[in-house]
Amino acid sequence: MHYAYVGCRTTKERNARGEGLKTYEILPDGSWKCLQCLETEPNPSFQTLDNEGKYLYSVHGDFTKVSSYRVLPDHTLEHMNTIDIGGKNPVDVTVDRENKHVIVATLQGGTLYTITRNEDGSLGEVAAKYTYEGKEAGKVSTIHQCLWDHKKNFLFACAQGRINGYGQMRALRYDHETGEFTQTDRFLSRTWDEPRHAAVHPNNRWVYMCEEKGNKVLFFRFDDEKGTFEALQELTTVPETVTGYSDASEVMVDPSGKFVLVSNRYTDSIAVYRIDPVTGYLRNVGFYPCLGKTPRFFCFGDNGKCYVANEDSDTIVEFDFDNVTGTLTPTLNILHTGSPVCIVFAD
Repeated sequence: MHYAYVGCRTTKERNARGEGLKTYEILPDGSWKCLQCLETEPNPSFQTLDNEGKYLYSVHGDFTKVSSYRVLPDHTLEHMNTIDIGGKNPVDVTVDRENKHVIVATLQGGTLYTITRNEDGSLGEVAAKYTYEGKEAGKVSTIHQCLWDHKKNFLFACAQGRINGYGQMRALRYDHETGEFTQTDRFLSRTWDEPRHAAVHPNNRWVYMCEEKGNKVLFFRFDDEKGTFEALQELTTVPETVTGYSDASEVMVDPSGKFVLVSNRYTDSIAVYRIDPVTGYLRNVGFYPCLGKTPRFFCFGDNGKCYVANEDSDTIVEFDFDNVTGTLTPTLNILHTGSPVCIVFAD
């Protein structure tokens, strides 16, 4: 983990202060040095690297576009191409196991797009689409994530109802040749709970999903041969003393596989749960302030530290994470950058 790419929001409609897609070098003392701020299409809000780390792909939130970038020898980025997929508000992007396709989830579009990767790493044509139907013709359920199981045979895609659709999480079998998806299972949430993101345990058998409006984390047992899952537990993501508005935003399994963490916007906290190593069930072990406003995204580096992107306070805050107790301790290493909403690490 020597470099980081940071996505952001840039538009007035998002009250954003981001300036573009940034590249940082992570120095031996843990500080971050900005190498590049690349002006892009608006809202370069979520990124992923290809499997070889040679190309980076970015969605442009609130719009309909996806971009490709070449990673140069100095780890800065060079824009290759931008395509318009037609689906509104792309919110997540990933690359398949064979490095053949790029998968994009669109929120208001309610559709997963499979995009062909050209030989030079740029984005090609849309090869397949998979839409979550809504409650009536012309309506959709809004997809918020596209997450592989660890074998990359199945995709988990959470979606929200938002009046016109159904809150749900689906497991979709992936055809590596055509890029098409086939549903193997579906979980329907309670009305208004609104599933947002999921995380897969290293054993590939346990899946943890957070519900944005319900402020809950759910545990599922997953069969990675059949692509089926079973919901077994749900817990709150905020303390029982919190009675105000809160939105769960991100969920991660820590690198040790011992804990699940969930961030909460507006209450600006992170909930930590210990995973039972035999059953996979969760037990809450604490709630921690994220030291900023609106922690839309967080992730772990390969150094074991947790990095929290606080969108509305323009900071990325570094925490030490104790994988014995589950304690989060701020290191006081704080990066100031406009409206951060995604971090991708690279070597």
